[in-house]
Amino acid sequence: MTSYVLGVDIGSGSVKLTLLSRQGAICATAGCEYPTHYPQVGWCEQDPEDWCRAFKQAFGDILRQGDIRPEQIEALSFDAATHTAVLLDEDRRVLRRSILWTDQRSKAEVQELKETCLDTIMDQVMNAPTTVWTLPQLMWLRKHEPEVWGRIRYLLFAKDYLRYRMTGTMETDTIDAAGSMFYDVKRECWSEALCAVGGIDPAWLPRLCRPTDLAGTVTGARAAEFGLAEGTRVLVGTTDTVMEVFASGNVEPGHATVKLATAGRICVITDRPLDSKFIFNYRHVVPGLWYPGTATASCAASYRWYRDAIGREPFDRLNEPAEQIPPGSDGLMFHPYLNGELTPYNDPDLKGSYTGISSIHTTAHFTRATLEGVAMSLRDCLNTLKELGVEMTRVRIIGGGAKGALWRQIVADVLGIQLQKVKVDDSSFGTAMMTAVGIGWFGSFAEAAEACVQIDSVSSPIPENQQIYDRLFPRYKAVHDALAPIYRS
Repeated sequence: MTSYVLGVDIGSGSVKLTLLSRQGAICATAGCEYPTHYPQVGWCEQDPEDWCRAFKQAFGDILRQGDIRPEQIEALSFDAATHTAVLLDEDRRVLRRSILWTDQRSKAEVQELKETCLDTIMDQVMNAPTTVWTLPQLMWLRKHEPEVWGRIRYLLFAKDYLRYRMTGTMETDTIDAAGSMFYDVKRECWSEALCAVGGIDPAWLPRLCRPTDLAGTVTGARAAEFGLAEGTRVLVGTTDTVMEVFASGNVEPGHATVKLATAGRICVITDRPLDSKFIFNYRHVVPGLWYPGTATASCAASYRWYRDAIGREPFDRLNEPAEQIPPGSDGLMFHPYLNGELTPYNDPDLKGSYTGISSIHTTAHFTRATLEGVAMSLRDCLNTLKELGVEMTRVRIIGGGAKGALWRQIVADVLGIQLQKVKVDDSSFGTAMMTAVGIGWFGSFAEAAEACVQIDSVSSPIPENQQIYDRLFPRYKAVHDALAPIYRS
């Protein structure tokens, strides 16, 4: 009987599944969307039960597409965006919708952390407080929803909740724990000091594991509910970003990824964390390595917003006329600060803008300017890494936005670096690969990457375009500098 492993990604808007054979071939993929709720401006929440429902539907699709039986799946594991806490009561029922990392409500709590315990946070977490972290989100909850706060007995993260529903066990991995801001990354344990700052009872917190550890097996009613075979092994899993890095084949120092997804990121593999308040420091799944990264808050999110609000055409119809617009969009410039900005400002008050508009500008100009503006924001991210002396030996571009040839070329031109696109970069693929490593199908992460990852195309900078963007970047920075005080006021 042919055996498979399954990788499951709880994404920003859908669950995605990838079925991988023992030879490293993708045999089927499936997905199912779920809603995000916006109760107020700047608030973003999801219902954990929606993740469970979406998995069940997508898993049925995987079985049909792959023409397999549940018992052929030897093991599965999960990834999800970090920072997303799931709060349970004493009966292990969900207390409220989960606050997502894109949520901006905890600005006051972030400022409080900066004023009262920044040194402790930088020492233990090695990341600066912003609204993406779980700690300020929970501090907000304690202040504003005391009736919920008083009933908390268990705290999991997104992937952990779906896994708990299958195994009945409660654990998390050390990479996901680092996204909480109450985990001591240096000492690899929950931080008593930072739990105290947030009023978090350590008894709520799950046991800590490695991503490839066995959490348990699926049995009884849980197997019947999700359609899995009894005895299927379930590994702990980890965060989506490190799985995307792994899915791109980046497993050595100097390997780097540029990600064009809801948020944009540039991550570089190193043998150490980087000392900067604009860097997100996380460990890699490869022992001893890290993948410090920068982030722009609204990357593909900006292009989706533009498509829905202004362009009102499918992406391919928008891209085609934009290809005819010259680099620089005839003076039109976009700043993608739709949800504030992370690197290099950590400023939740920034807003998006188009500047330099004139009567010559068409929809095609606005399309290209939107793509260029996100690329400029990524250049801000790249410059932050360069200032820290980080070297990149190879850069791979990933994410939904990387599917468009025009955007890939613009990013290569703006950043001035060659970008390799892999055939498959979804984090669920990386999680399937990690699961295969965890159960011994591959002897190492490098061996799995060698067997599974394939290059699809390469985008190299066009010298004349690169020169144009080099001249425009100072103007991009100047517009930010001029408008930032207006937004703060």
